[in-house]
Amino acid sequence: GSSGINAEYGQMIQFIDHEADEKEVEILAKADEEFNIEKGRLVEQEKQKIRAFYEKKEKNAELQKKIQMSNLHNQARLRLLKQREDHLQVVVDKTTNKLKGQVVDITKYREMLQGLITQGLCQLLEPHVTIQCRQMDIQLVEGVLAAGQANYTKLSGLDVTVKVDQANFLPADITGGVRLVAKEGRMVVVNTLEARLEQIIKQKIPEVRSMLYGSNPNRRFFD
Repeated sequence: GSSGINAEYGQMIQFIDHEADEKEVEILAKADEEFNIEKGRLVEQEKQKIRAFYEKKEKNAELQKKIQMSNLHNQARLRLLKQREDHLQVVVDKTTNKLKGQVVDITKYREMLQGLITQGLCQLLEPHVTIQCRQMDIQLVEGVLAAGQANYTKLSGLDVTVKVDQANFLPADITGGVRLVAKEGRMVVVNTLEARLEQIIKQKIPEVRSMLYGSNPNRRFFD
């Protein structure tokens, strides 16, 4: 009887040992599997971090390149615009010098003064007008006054009394021309050669630009 119990006991011990071994193998396999999953997840996470880091670096490099290219483009454009404006200034300076040359030619300057007086009177359309000029031009202005008035009357059909200001003169360093005053200074027309030239330049600059450089399709407004 006792040997049968011992055999049964031995079988139980063997069964428990077997179960324990199986459980151990199962636990180890599961731990191994979980470790591999976690390892895979961490490796993928690190890969993504590295990928994201280099993608960001690449995007930043691309952005920097675009900014640099844009800056270079703008600098080149500004240089070109500066060259064009310098060229236009040369044209303006040549025109100014040509005008000064005409002032030296008394006959031409006398004609110009007469035209400027008539034009100024037409702008004012006032019955009493005072003309100011450079002190050195008084005799010239007085010499063309009658003809200037006559032209005005012919054009407008209006009479006008004009006197030359003998006390207030235009600055001696201007190129020439006249300033017409009416209604005790409340109405003024500045017809100096500088003022007329500036006005002509403002009107002509877009035309000169187009002539020199071609029309700009992006330009919506003109000076």
